[in-house]
Amino acid sequence: MRLGSLLLRLLIGVLFIAHLYWKLAVLPGGVEVWWGNLVKAGYPPFVPAYVLSAEVAGALLMIPGVLSRYVALYALPMMVGAAQFWLVRKGFYFTNGGAELPLVWLALLGIQVVIGDGACALVRSPDWRSLAGRLGVTA
Repeated sequence: MRLGSLLLRLLIGVLFIAHLYWKLAVLPGGVEVWWGNLVKAGYPPFVPAYVLSAEVAGALLMIPGVLSRYVALYALPMMVGAAQFWLVRKGFYFTNGGAELPLVWLALLGIQVVIGDGACALVRSPDWRSLAGRLGVTA
């Protein structure tokens, strides 16, 4: 399972890099146009700021394995929002640009949260029990 978690972590990190590359180098107008489109679609400015922060955290922290479980947890709401965004505009199916792919991302991030950091992680995420103990939560 540790190897599978490592491979999942690497996949997610590379996908985050690809998304940032698209926003920075491929999309005509770059991040400004992407940001403006979200605001024009009715989202408050904190939404694109959060999305960028989640993508940067994923790109920088997932591959080396720095608190990967919590980086994935941080990115989960972004994928819920992306799925909702595309579902209402394009429907479900990937072939129509719909919510199917963000839902796959959501599943991948959720699996990473559940199975943890995996092999070769630089900074391991505290497990749920130790974190709950630090917060004073008893099970």
